[in-house]
Amino acid sequence: QVQLVESGGGTVQAGGSLRLSCVASGRTFSERPMGWFRQAPGKARERIASISPSGGTPSYVDSVKGRFTISRDNAKNTVYLEMNNLKPEDTGLYICGMVEDFKYAYWGQGTQVTVSS
Repeated sequence: QVQLVESGGGTVQAGGSLRLSCVASGRTFSERPMGWFRQAPGKARERIASISPSGGTPSYVDSVKGRFTISRDNAKNTVYLEMNNLKPEDTGLYICGMVEDFKYAYWGQGTQVTVSS
């Protein structure tokens, strides 16, 4: 059974930075694409970044390009999301997901990010 545990959220002022981490249990982490999603109040969950098993070919939603960086350390079963120049519209619950059978099948509980203006 896969478990995903996020950490690193908090409250920051606009223009600040945070680094989120997501640690996965199990022995298949290095074989799975991973993604970070954002759940803003009253909005649908949105995938904001994803990364291949090797760490190459990251992709981002337009709203975070140039500000967020997704990376992974397969030796530590961890995926990261470095967030810079944060904006109030980045506020939300940040959730990591793991792909299985070509769809996101496993989810963490999320870590809250609040950006004040």
